[in-house]
Amino acid sequence: MTFVLDTRKTGTLPSTAQPFTNRLMTGTSDKSVLVRTDIDAAVDPVSRATPASIVASHEYSDLEVRIAEEDRAFWCFMKPCERPSFTLPLLRDLAHMQSVIDELFAATPRGAAAPFDYFVLGSRSQGVFNLGGDLNLFAAKIRAGDREGLRRYAHACVHSGYANYTGYGHGVVTIALIQGDALGGGLEAPLSCDIMVAERQAKFGLPEVLFNLFPGMGAYSFLSRRIGAAKAEEMILSGRLYTAAEMHALGVVDVLAEPGEGERAVREYIARNRPRLRAQSAVYKIRRRVNPVPLQELLDVTDLWVDTALGLSEQDLRRMSRIAAAQQRAIGTGFAARSAAH
Repeated sequence: MTFVLDTRKTGTLPSTAQPFTNRLMTGTSDKSVLVRTDIDAAVDPVSRATPASIVASHEYSDLEVRIAEEDRAFWCFMKPCERPSFTLPLLRDLAHMQSVIDELFAATPRGAAAPFDYFVLGSRSQGVFNLGGDLNLFAAKIRAGDREGLRRYAHACVHSGYANYTGYGHGVVTIALIQGDALGGGLEAPLSCDIMVAERQAKFGLPEVLFNLFPGMGAYSFLSRRIGAAKAEEMILSGRLYTAAEMHALGVVDVLAEPGEGERAVREYIARNRPRLRAQSAVYKIRRRVNPVPLQELLDVTDLWVDTALGLSEQDLRRMSRIAAAQQRAIGTGFAARSAAH
């Protein structure tokens, strides 16, 4: 096979990307896509590219992506232009990125080296990993009674996390790097990864109960597999904040790093575990087989979340909006998580 970068505009994302996309992500795209040719086909040498150069050729408004060849890791940093939450532009960028990853693996000949071995999800927002769902969008759609809009949004979040959970279907070890506050869906995303690396200053929480809702995009499913149903329910229903050290003691965070040392901790983790990569990848496949989180389970929970959200009172919605405003004011101060609790 030969990698060829097709820079023409496309109507939809590649069909092979369907496991990681849904209707929210369709529409005209002006981003380059990866296509394949037979090895003997006449291809301009300029179009031949390595996986790293193919990934580097894509520009995203809300993501920073690259393949680091020295550690064979795909590094993805969220940098949403709006509030550091899972906004629609961020979700679209994540869906397109995941389609490119799928194409990279699809274009790799059998027996050849994988495009990369590790996937790292981090954030470039100061003091924040991710604040979760777009609360202002939620409030608007709930007031409008837009069930299908809420459902499309929630399913997009689930599909994005499920790609991390499955190792992109190719045994990739997925690592979440949390250097700032992770709330609601901003905690659900790292929970979908195989490994969580967190710096000590990070705060974690599921504040949805504060406005009479629950985290509906994977928190219960992933947490209950890690720490048991009773502890997962306690965390969800308390709405309290947890330190990185507390999450490490609970067994949620795997590696605890000092402030500013998160990226180095990830690189050291990769270097330390590379000699047993095949065994590590197999163990995570066994984990998914023995204690699986089926996609349909996640989608069913999400549909229940939609039903619950549409039943919120105006008082609940005002509380939701106040939390969103408080978090917006606190961005960059290191107190984003604490603002959700007050």
